[in-house]
Amino acid sequence: MSPQPNTPQVVLLAGPSGSGKSSLAARTGLPVLRLDDFYKEGDDPTLPLVAGSPDIDWDSPLSWDAEAAVGAVAELCRTGATTVPVYSIATSSRVDTEALAVGQAPVFVAEGIFAADIVARCRELGLLADALCLRGRPSTTFRRRLLRDLREGRKSIPFLLRRGLRLMRTERSIVARQRALGAYPCARDEALGRIAAAAGRYAGARTAVPAPAEEAAPATRT
Repeated sequence: MSPQPNTPQVVLLAGPSGSGKSSLAARTGLPVLRLDDFYKEGDDPTLPLVAGSPDIDWDSPLSWDAEAAVGAVAELCRTGATTVPVYSIATSSRVDTEALAVGQAPVFVAEGIFAADIVARCRELGLLADALCLRGRPSTTFRRRLLRDLREGRKSIPFLLRRGLRLMRTERSIVARQRALGAYPCARDEALGRIAAAAGRYAGARTAVPAPAEEAAPATRT
């Protein structure tokens, strides 16, 4: 399936939790689809557990509704608008829905820790402009993630510490997995350049390209 003429394409932005995906997506000035809003709810019986622990493994793709995420991406590419859930990480539940439209943007950014898991499907559907994996130093990611999660009260402090240390130890393997799924690993500046290049490639079919924002407010999601 190929996109219709004059329809936007998606840039998938993956990376470990806390790597700065949301703030980078905001800096592009492009429409942003928050893929973390497609987490399953906390009472879903299919949620996976961390091995040897009663903790839900929110870093497993099995905790996420990939089919619904691809559906939202496809509808945005096909019609330019869709309705998406609003997810509360603190309560592990969908608390609302909201409309999202891309206007005349040639591309939009879909960011989240599982973005790489839908690279193959988006490519197969003819929707993919680029796929990136934002990477950095594991210690920096750990600090950024912990400060954000504490500030937002996402989970209990013991849970956040256990998760944070586990993710710091496995960050390089997370990046390697996302690369294997088709996301190109890069740092912030290269990612911004590639997103701008993708917008330029598809701008001929659209009538306006948002300019990158000079500054963006701190992101509130992964």
